Amino acid sequence: MIKIQAEANVPTEHGTFRMIAFSENANDWMPHMAIIAENTDFSKPVNVRFHSECITGEVFHSKKCECGQQLDAAMKYIHENGGIIVYLRQEGRNIGIINKLKAYSLQEKGLDTVEANLQLGLPADDRNFGVAIEILNLLNVKDVNLLTNNPEKVKYVVDSNIHLNSRIPLQIPANDMSRGYLKTKKDYFGHLLDDNDN
Repeated sequence: MIKIQAEANVPTEHGTFRMIAFSENANDWMPHMAIIAENTDFSKPVNVRFHSECITGEVFHSKKCECGQQLDAAMKYIHENGGIIVYLRQEGRNIGIINKLKAYSLQEKGLDTVEANLQLGLPADDRNFGVAIEILNLLNVKDVNLLTNNPEKVKYVVDSNIHLNSRIPLQIPANDMSRGYLKTKKDYFGHLLDDNDN
């Protein structure tokens, strides 16, 4: 069972957030995180984003995906409206950065993001959002507005003991490098994306 291992207030470009580290082990160097806006009202439906780690997008600002921009947009949104980002250490749809770079190499040869994973003998998407539900339960969150385009995340909430009040789209306009990736997310994974941004 995961539990709170540490917490502190962290000032950021988007405001100050309470950051809480969750792990089974206090020595875990890569715990899951909850990033909580100061003005969050837990007596009302809480704005929540499940966000999986993406070092290429968030740290190095890769144009191949919209992950970094989504994280920035989510932080801005919850700073203004209250809420929580559950930050999950599931790099590369949970295949890890080494395999992710191998998949990128295959994409350079013409494969899409799903085909590349499958060519490597890996799942198209190996993420598990059950831990996000665990974290919300530990935070005593009962009712959420989920910031997502991903129907799988919606399903995890619907199938849990947490009530889904609404879904809030979090769509980032495509660029020339990310357009194919976003099209695959829509066509293969069923992400709820507008056609004019793909």
